[in-house]
Amino acid sequence: MTEVSIAQGKLKGNQHPDHQSFLGIPFAAAPVGLSRFCPAGDAAPWKGMLNAQQFAASALQTEHMIPGFAATGLCDEDCLYLNVYTPSADNGTRPVMVWIHGGSFTHGSGSEPLYNGGHLAKRNDVIVVTIHYRLGALGFACFGEESYTWGASPNNALLDQIAALGWVRDNIAYFGGNPDNVTVFGESAGADIVACLLAMPKAKGLFHKAIMQSGAGQATTMESAVDIGEKMLGDMSCKAEDHDAITALSGDQILAASGELRFEPVCHDGSLPLHPDIANAEGLSRDIPLLIGTNRDEEKLFNVIPDRPLIDDGDLLNIISSLLSITRGEALDLVDGFRESRNSHNLPHSNTDLLDAIQTVTGPRLAADQFALNHCSYQPNTFVYLFNWESPARRGEFGACHAVEMPFVFGSLDAPFQDRFAGKGPEAEALSGHMMDAWSEFARTGSPGHPGIGDWPSFNSKNRSTMIFDRSCGAAPDPFGNERGLIEIHR
Repeated sequence: MTEVSIAQGKLKGNQHPDHQSFLGIPFAAAPVGLSRFCPAGDAAPWKGMLNAQQFAASALQTEHMIPGFAATGLCDEDCLYLNVYTPSADNGTRPVMVWIHGGSFTHGSGSEPLYNGGHLAKRNDVIVVTIHYRLGALGFACFGEESYTWGASPNNALLDQIAALGWVRDNIAYFGGNPDNVTVFGESAGADIVACLLAMPKAKGLFHKAIMQSGAGQATTMESAVDIGEKMLGDMSCKAEDHDAITALSGDQILAASGELRFEPVCHDGSLPLHPDIANAEGLSRDIPLLIGTNRDEEKLFNVIPDRPLIDDGDLLNIISSLLSITRGEALDLVDGFRESRNSHNLPHSNTDLLDAIQTVTGPRLAADQFALNHCSYQPNTFVYLFNWESPARRGEFGACHAVEMPFVFGSLDAPFQDRFAGKGPEAEALSGHMMDAWSEFARTGSPGHPGIGDWPSFNSKNRSTMIFDRSCGAAPDPFGNERGLIEIHR
């Protein structure tokens, strides 16, 4: 049946050859007008049949610079909708996978073609839910105590996600899903948000497993967040206590005023009491199995997109010594060690390649590694991966860069631009199948190993076992551990 009755009312979805989709379902009230910058209320029920055959509006945002990684269609402040992909809306008890998209907390949508959950649903007999949430200032702005009198709150985007998870708990059984077996998974900023959810008391019990792709927790202080929020209001000639003036602003005014500012999750007693890293180190999510990993060449996506100039030896040493606050002599030792490592792995090792590698290990790789180390000290079901498949774009210049794993996880290699960015052909399809099976098996059982990739040992401080995803897949102890060691010596 493509007609489902849930707590809010009746829905009519789409019947596909091997699955069903129900799109544009409201999971909370529209955060507009007097509700702007406030936690969203409950979604209202409706009479009659709601047409759930088309995507609803994505969060308000500016145009993204990378084709294929931004919202398509209408963007609006009224954006709190989700999409459900299920093999069949029956009385099954399938694992549920709730996707939280990335996009630097400012861009993206759960309705991007890249995140079509139908492939996972039909291949692996799971339910996939993709969500929209408020972005940028509308999702993360913080104005301090003067705004609390009219109901403003920090971290509204995180509260949106908790509202979506609450909707899943209350309604997913109508679609053939098990509300007691929910996995949250996200990439980049989405993975940072997963780390925040692991630290949030209000999210406790709403999900049971977590997957973090290329992100390991990020949050700022209240003081910094209030400074940024007050600067944005000042640029629009508003004050935090002036609710009427803030309500009267247009969404475009807010986008324009917030364009150069950094909005992100905020450490706040009422929603995110501890930084995600601290919460993880203290074992607050000890009951949640975790799958976490990075891509081998994360930083190439950000460094290659501009027409980057060549970097001579002197410039490279200056950049590295500044990045790590070390002497030029120490920077030279580090560069020589990375050059030897990259050469031994038959990887490019020009000065620009070495800078990309050092930035990748210093940033996302070590952050994910530390998150896994902290988590595995409490939770034995902790698994780590490294994605090594190289993008064919720009004659391979991107390497195994940030975001290139996503169409493999979703089985969406046919999405727009992905043939050029991620690749195509039998090897790509095989790798995608391996990753879809691993992610789904983890959602089902808490352990991601399967016959296609072999045994996937859990991660601990002694073995640092890591699953390598590439043209051939398999577990390895501490891959590129020498590079990690070089960075740790010089930090």
